Amino acid sequence: MKRKLLIAAIALPLTLGLAACVGTPGPVGNASVPQPAKPVELPAYLGKWYEYGRYEASFQKGCEGVTAEYSLRDDDRIKVVNSCYQGSLDGEFRQSTGKAKIVEDSQGAKLKVSFFGPFYGDYWVLDHGPTGADGLYDWSIVGEPSGRYLWMLTREAQPDAATRALLESRVRELGYDWGLVRLTQQPDS
Repeated sequence: MKRKLLIAAIALPLTLGLAACVGTPGPVGNASVPQPAKPVELPAYLGKWYEYGRYEASFQKGCEGVTAEYSLRDDDRIKVVNSCYQGSLDGEFRQSTGKAKIVEDSQGAKLKVSFFGPFYGDYWVLDHGPTGADGLYDWSIVGEPSGRYLWMLTREAQPDAATRALLESRVRELGYDWGLVRLTQQPDS
């Protein structure tokens, strides 16, 4: 009994501390998040992505010019570098570096990502576009099981009208509430 109380005494502050760092999650925008639609080939996913839109999350509140860059680390994990400008494209530059690992038996479409030591969150590549001439996927839709987080990523800071329409259509088809989407300001290319 004493051991259970000790574990609870340690775990509760740790859990509350993590919640304070991450913040309060937003509303559920998809009560039935689907499994990823396609396998993900890591080499085609690596590189720089521009955030086209997202569900607003407390840890990203007010971020514009958001990018994510994925590269392979020496230990076969993935280095994740997220960047943004706070408040506007002229705002203070912020950057956060984390790591990711591919979930076994997920065909590369599910990852666990960490920016806080041993704590990992789900990162599901729900769908992605075809590879371009450069061998990279040209767009990606990312979510996780709770339906509270959603990101749409493109290789271009300003995707063309066809890509924008495709992303909106696919997000809706995947069951997400488009009314919760916040489009991200990006610099002109």
